[in-house]
Amino acid sequence: MKIALLGYGKMGKAIEKIAVERGHSIVLKISDDIDKHNIQTADVAIDFSIPEAAVKNISNCIKNGVPVISGTTGWLKNYSDMVALANKKDGAFIYASNFSLGVNIFFELNKLLAKMMANLSQYKVDLEEIHHTQKLDAPSGTAITLAEGIIENTHYSDWSLGQEKSKTTIPIESKRIDAVPGTHFVNYTSNVDTISMSHTAHNREGFALGAVIASEWIIGKTGVFTMNDVLNIG
Repeated sequence: MKIALLGYGKMGKAIEKIAVERGHSIVLKISDDIDKHNIQTADVAIDFSIPEAAVKNISNCIKNGVPVISGTTGWLKNYSDMVALANKKDGAFIYASNFSLGVNIFFELNKLLAKMMANLSQYKVDLEEIHHTQKLDAPSGTAITLAEGIIENTHYSDWSLGQEKSKTTIPIESKRIDAVPGTHFVNYTSNVDTISMSHTAHNREGFALGAVIASEWIIGKTGVFTMNDVLNIG
């Protein structure tokens, strides 16, 4: 499989290492304007760029018939536009706030716990995420996905960065610490106890492996998918 890497930072390099180990080749490493390159030389593109570049990268791939996997966060106000474009062009597209196989299982456990807690009003939920200091967005896309999973299954209607703004708002605390790949906590707290669930990434390899597996899976398919489709869960 010929892969184009859209963004060649730490994640791009981690993806390259795992892709090559799995027998694939990297034909493009793009960190500038994607229009300067012929994306059609690739069988699939993996986008871990920056929020300002993600929409153009994804659009270019879809318009040129190249399946695209995107793990860039911070651009989701345009997500519905990319879905519409992929459907119009019979493209293939997967976005995930986190490609780690463990995190995607964590997402499903989060939804299940939220359903169990939905009618226990004595518990208040909060989220905490910790990442390396180079992470550009806060809260993390993973924390937002966790919040959305809770909102879908409880009376909560929104999330906020920092302190709780109302009884129906989920507070998310973001911390930035050197060399932390990613840690997420979901806490339900009452006067008598706390129920906590967490996921801790030990390195970037889990994210990279998931992105490569998603790329392998999407070849030959058309449509807009999620990691639940890739892993056949949820």
